[in-house]
Amino acid sequence: MKTKYFITIFTLLVLHLYSCERGFEEININPVLGSTIDPTYQLVQAEIIGINIVHYEGCIVQQVTNLLGGNEEAGNRNTYADSHSSNHFNSLYGTQIQNLVDAINTVKNDPYRSNLYNMARILKAYCFQLLVDRYGDVPYTEAGLGYISGINFPKYDDQQDIYDDIEKELKEAVDALDANKDQVKELYFNGDISKWKKFGNSLLLRIGMRYTKLDEVKAKSIVETATDPARGGVMSSNNDNVVLKCNTTQTNSSNNFIYGSTRYIWHLGRPFVDFLKNNNDPRLQYIAALYPNPSSSSKPGTPNTNPSDQIGCPFGYTDVNVVNEPLYPGKIGSAFKYSQFNRSTLGRVDSWIYYVTYAQTQLLLAEARYRGYIASGEVKDYYEAGIKGHMTQLDIWGSSGSDSPITEAEQDAYLLQPEIAFNDADALKQINEQYWVACLMIWPEAWANFRRSGYPQLSPINFPGEDPYVSISTGGDGFIHRLQYSLKEWSVNTENVQAAKDRMGGDNMGIRIFWDVE
Repeated sequence: MKTKYFITIFTLLVLHLYSCERGFEEININPVLGSTIDPTYQLVQAEIIGINIVHYEGCIVQQVTNLLGGNEEAGNRNTYADSHSSNHFNSLYGTQIQNLVDAINTVKNDPYRSNLYNMARILKAYCFQLLVDRYGDVPYTEAGLGYISGINFPKYDDQQDIYDDIEKELKEAVDALDANKDQVKELYFNGDISKWKKFGNSLLLRIGMRYTKLDEVKAKSIVETATDPARGGVMSSNNDNVVLKCNTTQTNSSNNFIYGSTRYIWHLGRPFVDFLKNNNDPRLQYIAALYPNPSSSSKPGTPNTNPSDQIGCPFGYTDVNVVNEPLYPGKIGSAFKYSQFNRSTLGRVDSWIYYVTYAQTQLLLAEARYRGYIASGEVKDYYEAGIKGHMTQLDIWGSSGSDSPITEAEQDAYLLQPEIAFNDADALKQINEQYWVACLMIWPEAWANFRRSGYPQLSPINFPGEDPYVSISTGGDGFIHRLQYSLKEWSVNTENVQAAKDRMGGDNMGIRIFWDVE
């Protein structure tokens, strides 16, 4: 990350990234990339994914919230905000899919660049899982082909068909990776083939576990393939994490909501703070803080990270009526006295961006073992490894100054807490609650697993004026299940969007993704 190669490439990528935020009718047209840009560059650019944008997923799983209205309410109040709902769609198609499809097309028949080809396939599969999990049916077979084939208005593919194909792509790509072939200089692993295999297999494990309520036979088959050690296995330590290692020069722009001009409006959600606080979780002091002057970026004051003092922000209130909530702590100037993200750890401009982690993988293995999908290992061991993996990952987040890494003694003490100590009768609840914690700042996955597993057992927001397809009063369950297509996409690709809407039974936030079974 500190080499001249990385500094040069990353700087160019960040500058280029902002030029790619265009409407879908534009982003599918690529008049220059195929003939002028090295496909390695395109892979590297595609690796920079802004997944921890806060407006929907993090709020839906009640880890983060704010009390303001307008566009900022989005996931806090179960309302539709087009600019936030379409953000991931435009970003992923405009940068990741466009570059990956083009790179794959360029090198697919080049035997000397087979590793680059298969890395791009793995990353493309990851991006499409993100898209399907958010929107359902999306452009797949015709996506990114504006320059290559002149397809500027791609059809939308059936979401389950897409899942079937990315399953195939991951299996084939992992098996084809070869350490004796081309070395690829990229951002995640600097071309380490063993780690790319673990990345692909860990994604495959995720896909398999999505089927737990839909098709357990299929789930078991996919998980068995993903965990086969002969194919490279899954992540076995934090060294295998898929992470973008930002620094003070190439900063984590996705964290702008923590350290940017609106830092003081964002608070940790009460269910999340209470879960950590009530179980004496040593992670809380690294995650949460109360600031004497929260509105200031340069002089916020000495943070209070004492776990017992932290108070999460409730859901279902506005900045006006929150004064009526029982634990209302008051204000400091224009800011409410609810806990915010610790700016010395998670809120650092050089904090790393995690995509797929060892902690998540171990917790999925715990559930897979519990369900009988795999025969090796013990559920308790996987569960505890996942918790410890996330706790030690916190040190990598940038703990400094008065903060200190979570010690092994603290980890062991936490595992003995009454509600945390492994209990076979509560295994699914415990495993998936810890997965929720391990997905902090990886909110697309937190939301996906919440829909799949039903854990943690959160209370619906029930906000007046929420989307009627979500509202309990009109037949919903009180939670957003998918994001809507953008208004711009409706205006320029109308026929194909309408076909997708008809297949899914609507384009609203109450529609369930195919694996999201009640």
